Amino acid sequence: QVQLEESGGGRVQAGGSLRLSCEVSGRTFSTYLMAWFRQAPGKERQFVAAIWGSATMTYYSGSVKGRFTISRDNAKNTVYLQMNGLKVEDTADYYCAADEDASYCGGSYCYDQARYDYWGQGTQVSVSS
Repeated sequence: QVQLEESGGGRVQAGGSLRLSCEVSGRTFSTYLMAWFRQAPGKERQFVAAIWGSATMTYYSGSVKGRFTISRDNAKNTVYLQMNGLKVEDTADYYCAADEDASYCGGSYCYDQARYDYWGQGTQVSVSS
């Protein structure tokens, strides 16, 4: 079974930066569609970003586009989420997700939580004003 382990969360002041990492088990990691989701207290989990296995395409929610960057290093079986210009509303638990059976996605299907087969335990990001 594929396992994911997130790290890099913490507390920062508004305007600061953090880089989240997600280490993934699996011999064929380069074929996995990967994504980040987040869930703020009292709110539903929402899509943040996704990246194709080949890394040739990425997708972002409108609220983070231009501030966050998703990337991957297939040699290290790791996906990253670089977060710059953090805002208070970015405060949430951030989850890494993997779709073992797809290397790419398109349109709204990238945002569908149900398509992802495996999830990490989450890492806390707290942004203060």
